[in-house]
Amino acid sequence: MAERRNSRVMMYGSWYMVKTTVYLDTDLVVSLRDLSQRKRKPQAELIREAIRKYARANPPPLPAGMGMFDSGRTDISRNYKKLLKQAVRDRRWP
Repeated sequence: MAERRNSRVMMYGSWYMVKTTVYLDTDLVVSLRDLSQRKRKPQAELIREAIRKYARANPPPLPAGMGMFDSGRTDISRNYKKLLKQAVRDRRWP
């Protein structure tokens, strides 16, 4: 909640957006203005689209070790309690 108090959140339609400032080189500003006019879209919308596309193409890495092993089972998350109890009974778990 502390973040919400410190940042300004504005409502546009039914979407909440946080206002931010981006510094661009002159050539980027000219390109953005030109693209905005050609596409007939606001510059802010073009910037949001580009950031979304970049973020989707560069997802955060998985935690260390995740996805490194394959047990061959697809029910582990549903049955983890039963599987752990069985492993303790079979002395395969401390």
